[in-house]
Formats: sequence, C-alpha cells, structure tokens
Amino acid sequence: MPLDAAACYAALIARDRRFDGVFFIGVRTTKIYCRPICPARTPKQQNVRFYSTAAAAEHAGHRPCLRCRPELAPGAAPVDDAGRVLAIVLARIAAGALDGAGTVQSLAREVELSPRQVLRLVHCALGVTPVQLAQTRRLLLAKQLLTDTRLPVETVASASGFSSVRRFGALFTQRYRLSPSSLRRSAADPSMPTSHAARNSTAAPPMIRLSYRPPLDYPSLLSFFRNRAIAGLEHATDDSYTRLISLPASTCPATSKPAAATIGWFTLSAPPAANAATPRHELSLSISPGLEPSLAALLQRIRAMFDLDCRPDVISAHLGAHPALKASVATRPGLRVPGGFDGFEVLCRAILGQQVSISAARTLAARLIAQFGEAAPATLRPPHESLTHLFPTAARLAAFTPAHLATIGLPQSRAQTLHRAATAVARGTLSLAPGTPPELVIQQLRELRGIGPWTASYVAMRALRWPDAFPGTDLILRRALIGPNNATDSQIEAASKCWSPWRAYAAAHLWAAATPPAPRTLKAIKPASKHPPKPRRTTSR
Repeated sequence: MPLDAAACYAALIARDRRFDGVFFIGVRTTKIYCRPICPARTPKQQNVRFYSTAAAAEHAGHRPCLRCRPELAPGAAPVDDAGRVLAIVLARIAAGALDGAGTVQSLAREVELSPRQVLRLVHCALGVTPVQLAQTRRLLLAKQLLTDTRLPVETVASASGFSSVRRFGALFTQRYRLSPSSLRRSAADPSMPTSHAARNSTAAPPMIRLSYRPPLDYPSLLSFFRNRAIAGLEHATDDSYTRLISLPASTCPATSKPAAATIGWFTLSAPPAANAATPRHELSLSISPGLEPSLAALLQRIRAMFDLDCRPDVISAHLGAHPALKASVATRPGLRVPGGFDGFEVLCRAILGQQVSISAARTLAARLIAQFGEAAPATLRPPHESLTHLFPTAARLAAFTPAHLATIGLPQSRAQTLHRAATAVARGTLSLAPGTPPELVIQQLRELRGIGPWTASYVAMRALRWPDAFPGTDLILRRALIGPNNATDSQIEAASKCWSPWRAYAAAHLWAAATPPAPRTLKAIKPASKHPPKPRRTTSR
C-alpha cells in the first residue's frame, strides 16, 4: 500500500507510538530498518525509505535494528488488509502454513486458489512473495527468542518454524549479517543465566514480550475473563491470566512424521513499570516447556484472544464522534473486544450461555470439562493446582449422545444444539478458523437448529475477530439504540450502521458500561442436579 513519505517522516520525528507497526523506516546509508519509535538519532529525510511491512524492508536489503527491535512491533489487524482473501492468506501464513514442509501449493489448495493467484495477491499488496513474508516472520520471531530467552539455538529454530537448524543459521546470517550466536552475545543480559545447565533448565519457563498499540484497557480484559473463567481450565487474577491449552497437530510445523496434539499452559501478565515516564507497551507471556515447537501458532492465538493488534486510535476517533459512545470512549480508552483461544470453545460457551446468567453458564461449562474434557497430564504441573482439565474437542463431544451431554444440567433442546454444533465442526462442514469469511460462518450457524442471530454474531465477534459483528438482538444494545420501545431487527441494523466498521467495539463499550464488577474468586462447582433450575434470561455476555 502506498505511503505518504512526508506524513511518515513527521510521525518519525514525533516518535508517535500510534504508528508503531503501521510502517517501517529503512535507512539508505546504514541498510538498517527501524520502527517509528526508534530512540536512535533521526536520519535525514533524503536518506530514508518507508515500507508497509518488515518483509518489504528486508526484501529491499535492510536488516532489523538492534535497538528498537522491529520484531516487537504490533502486527497489522486483518481489517487493514486490502481484501478478504488476502486476509485469509495472511492469517494462514501467520499460523505457520508455510513452516516446515508447508508450500505455497498446499496453501493455495487450502484457500481454494491457484499458486499463481496466491503469489500475485501477496506480491501486489505487500511487495514480497509469500515465502519471503513467512521467512521474515520466522526470522523476527527467532531474533526475539535469541534476545529475550536463553533457549538453545536448536529450540529457537524449531519454535520459529524452521525444520532445519542449518537452514535457519544460513538464512539468519544472510539476512541479518550476524550469526545467531553473535546476536545472542551482543544482546546478552547480565541478569540472565549463561551456563549450559542454566540455559537448558526447565525450572523457569520461557518469557516472551508481546507489544501492543496504546492505550490498552488491560484491567477490563482481565475482568471479562475473570468473570467467565471456567474452574479447572482457567485462572484469572487482577493482573494475570492462566489457562490450559491443547494445540492440534496441524498447528505444529509440518514434518514428514505425524505429530500429536501439544498440551501445555500459558500465563499472560502485565510487567511492572520500570520507568513510569517511558512505560513499555507490552505484556509478558510465560509458556510451559514443550510448547516451543508450536510457538508461532500460539502467539497468533493469544494476540487475537486479547486483541493486541487492533488500532485503538482509529477506533476511538470513529466511535467517539457519536453521542451514545462519546462518554464511554473517553472514560475507557483502549477498550478491546475479548476473543477466545479456540473457535469451537467460544461456540460452546455461547450455546451454554443461552437464556441463562453468566454465572450459570460458567457453572455449566465447568461441569462440561469435568465430565467430558481430557484430564491434564500429571507431568504438566501448571502454575495453579486448580487447573486440571482441557476443554473437550469437537470430535470428543460429537462422540457422545445429546442425552449424555444433558447430564450436566442442560435442557434436552440445548444439549441437542451443542451436539449438532460439535458434529458440524468435527465433520468440517463448519469452520471457525481465523480468516474464514464471517458472513459465511454466520449463515452456517443460523442453519443449525437452536442457534439464533445473537449466538451467531457473538461467535463472529469473539472467534472470528470480525470488528463489524453486532448482536443486535441483545437487550442492552437494543435499548441503547432505540430506547425502551420495541424495534424490528432491520431498524436495529440500520441504527447501528453509524458505528460500522467497528460495531463490535461499540457493543463492547455498551456492555462494559452496563456490566457489574466481576467476582474476584470462583465458587466451588456443585454437581449437576437431576432437576436443573429454570433458565433465566440474560442480556449480556
């Protein structure tokens, strides 16, 4: 996408953090490319070139700056891409579709295009080939791991998506004119362990930094997840979130041998502010040993779950101009739309939450994983002893009958809906993968008996990360748009168009204003009763 050189240089002079990750600066004299917030001396305007992506800067012969570290720049949101198909292709590449033995041909088959179409689509939009884009992503992730962790080089290569350590070392040296070991020595932190035993110790899990564009309303995110945390699966506090995860084999780097699902845990927390005058706009991610080979896919899921790639400046400027949201945007800067770690899990949570309160939905979900989820391996040892079970997969739930699912306290009709949804996902007739067209998914969900417009839009908002999803049948949203009087769905749709294409964020603001504070602790889950309580209607999730 063409960039305005004068505007980009003005943002560079101002060190404006709102443009961090939006473009990169290549210095012609040093052959180094930087972020707009780089603390180095500002180069002369005639000596700089501006690039939309890090891959384009590297393709032009630049190497990443060691001070501002371009690998830490926030990623571009899918909504900023040129087209829907391009967004799907980029999502697949970010998830590791070209890692290991993955090829452009296999990626093209996955998105139902020809290899030539994929090559032309990516090159016209970003100026690089899909392979070059994937290589830059892998190299930048490897550079971050080499700088921030003491993981062995072999583990760094695997975690970055390289199937060969030799190929990783050769490409790293060719692009960055530094060997991996040289980079690690130049960026060595005296506080980090240097002995071979300390580097390979599994006592301390790897810590990874995830940056974002400020502002970020992190307390609201944690409050949302803490209020809906499932006992046995998740644990949320005032400053951190921890959960058990299972990554399917398809998310691991492709190899000639079939891979099993990867099981582990992660903790996301806000690091303490070392310098209040120059705060770091980043979060700290801690992962369990053994998740390194699936790190690329894991990072993508976590960034989507916490909406770390959104543009709060653009969204706030658009929504803040409307009277109904002006006060909320001013008092809640950086409010994000919480996502989900897995699309099928979000769908199950939405079905369990139909016509019941948030607390009741959380209780039903806890019973679901206790009865049908897979127990965590005894050797895993998560940070909290309360984490014991993984969320059941679609294939696992589809193997049970609706009568079995109803034993957790579900009405028979809702148990049948849950079973139909699990069967559709297990058979592949319903895909909730990132990049899937949301209109298609909403249509497929509406065709499942027991799933209405609210549930379909809610899944598109949280699982597919569609910024324009809007569950207009929600009572809180209807009252905010129309008032206490009744209104048709078409009237609600027309009234909400003024918030497009950020209607999901408008819904988040309205829900946040109407949601009471989340409970700090989880109550013990009681066993399912033979006579479940009568469902109560709710207005917000």
